[in-house]
Amino acid sequence: MTESPETSEARRAALVATLRENGWVRTDEVARAVLAVPREIFLPEGVSLDDAYAVDRAVITRRDENGVALSSVSAAYIQAAMLDQACLKPGDRVLEIGSGGLNAAYVAELVGSGGTVVSVDIDAEVTGRAQRLLGEAGYGDRVRLLTADAGQGLAGEDPFDAVIVTVGMWDLAPGLRGMLAPDATLVVPLIMNGVTRTIAFRHSGGPLMSTSVEVAGFVGLQGAEAHADEVFTLLSPAGHSMRVRFDSGVPVDMSVLDDALAGEPVTAGSGVTVASGESFERLSLWLAWFLPGFCRVEGDDEVMAGPGGRWFPFGVVRDAGVAYLTLDPTDGRHEFVARAYGRDAATAAATLAEQVRAWDRDGRGNADVTFGYWPEGTDRAALPADAAVLDKSHGVVTISWPGRGAA
Repeated sequence: MTESPETSEARRAALVATLRENGWVRTDEVARAVLAVPREIFLPEGVSLDDAYAVDRAVITRRDENGVALSSVSAAYIQAAMLDQACLKPGDRVLEIGSGGLNAAYVAELVGSGGTVVSVDIDAEVTGRAQRLLGEAGYGDRVRLLTADAGQGLAGEDPFDAVIVTVGMWDLAPGLRGMLAPDATLVVPLIMNGVTRTIAFRHSGGPLMSTSVEVAGFVGLQGAEAHADEVFTLLSPAGHSMRVRFDSGVPVDMSVLDDALAGEPVTAGSGVTVASGESFERLSLWLAWFLPGFCRVEGDDEVMAGPGGRWFPFGVVRDAGVAYLTLDPTDGRHEFVARAYGRDAATAAATLAEQVRAWDRDGRGNADVTFGYWPEGTDRAALPADAAVLDKSHGVVTISWPGRGAA
């Protein structure tokens, strides 16, 4: 990059102002950390300052041979929000899982000279790049890089006051939980039935209980604790495709959908509308937790797009039907419409539309959602009475959604 340091400093100041204005930076400490670290040093050659300091732009730094992202520098608003969630203070001992360099530099600023920062990644190329760039930015002696599978724990390391995970995790393995000191904070993008939320958990000796929740997406964890979705591809007679993706709970017989795209789509309006620009990010979370048969759906516009041209990857498989959501224009607003294919398309569409109405009635206006993580062996009688439960390999995740009532 050829821009002057003064330009970089000005961009940092403008970025912090935007982050504060939108509520992604809530503390002076995080603001000072973002001001101190030049983001552009940690981005690939050729990335402009416009991209480096865009508030909502992630930059991929490594892909595999198939083009799948393995490592990235997260968008500035995500990094700032997670740092606020972690509540770091001078002298803290902090572990970062997923090494890019930039976030570790921010952490080093927050914990100061008396703190400890350890950054770990399973990919030696990623840690090598991070080590080089941290050195160039002046943080080479303030961050220790390790190449290891952090999902299995880190032998010989003392517990940490905070663990910040910058990769999507499907479960919280015992090795990870074992790295938390008493009263430590774990900030982790947790994948729940295909939908990710970045949750700050407090470790108090029993279950992990959430203290804050943010919306964010990350590349997935590699290593022994990686979790792969099951994906089924449906083809239309014209050769267009739809891919149906399950995090868990795959129907016993997906072959009933083999010829689903041969027929015309069936639709069911929900009657639920949103204004242009209105956020409805909680809808995907609601569907992931409370819609039996929930799946993620993607495909070619020729089979996916509704009248308004917009479709969303949230759907359901019900018997021999698969449905997903479109957003169709109506009376100056936009209505959620379930669009479905297959012999049981009408059933699938009606099921999805009804769950959208349930969200609108019981969940749309309730912001104080609480998560818990209960290790394997927990007596289920100890779980909150109003919570829904999602089984994982090493425990269960619960969600308590005010207004919904008992699960």
